[in-house]
Amino acid sequence: MINIMYCGDEHIEQGLALSLMSVLKNVQEPVHFYLLTAKITTKRKTFQPLNDRFVAKLNEYSRLYDHRNFVQKFDITKLFAAEAPLANINTSFTPNCMLRLYADQVPELPDQLLYLDADVLCRQDFSAFYHQDLSTHELVGSLDHYGRWFFHRQLKGFDYINSGVLLINLKKIRATGLFERCRVKCQKTRMFMPDQSAINRLCHAKGITAAKYNEQHRLQDDTVFQHFTTSFRFMPRFKIQTIKPWQVDKLHGELGIYEYDDLLTESQQFFEKIN
Repeated sequence: MINIMYCGDEHIEQGLALSLMSVLKNVQEPVHFYLLTAKITTKRKTFQPLNDRFVAKLNEYSRLYDHRNFVQKFDITKLFAAEAPLANINTSFTPNCMLRLYADQVPELPDQLLYLDADVLCRQDFSAFYHQDLSTHELVGSLDHYGRWFFHRQLKGFDYINSGVLLINLKKIRATGLFERCRVKCQKTRMFMPDQSAINRLCHAKGITAAKYNEQHRLQDDTVFQHFTTSFRFMPRFKIQTIKPWQVDKLHGELGIYEYDDLLTESQQFFEKIN
């Protein structure tokens, strides 16, 4: 059994569907998908929770692969409002990124989860990675491609992980109070990339895994999860580049990536059926 968690509002539908489909294509065992969502109002806008009909259709789709699969939504609006990350709720980073920090307060969530951002695509089987021994870790992640150079907190070695792919020992986190401390940090301290910063500052039992489990820079032959984050290009001129996997023309034209075309076609057909 594999447990996957995503977090976000109604705007992640395209990415969520693609990511979920990519997972199902690469595993040979049942998968339970858990979606944390909320209605969040900031000075700039109001974020609406994931739509129930959309979630139901995702659930139907997942069961085509295995009747034991399911997709379950948790609206944690009240939990979020009770401990709102006030210092970071109106920053340029969506407050939805902090929803994962409330997972310990959802009793229905299992003891172990793999958290994925909605712009992460799976390329290969990850069962061995998922089923590793987590007894000594609160979570396991890959180094942040850029942040490891600027934000690491040890004098020797890199330790600043990217929070887009996290193998989470929720049982241990509930015992240590890691996410609770992260929520308090987000309430009181304004931070760059608040959820990721809080996790890196406060987690003292994290494991560092290979880049192939969260490839944020350039697709490699051994890449298991490709994370379409913001990147920097220096040639022929410097530019900041953000291309998401559902932006097909840019995926092809600027990144030269075609290997997800079957996935993109399937996703398009899925949305045509439900719209």
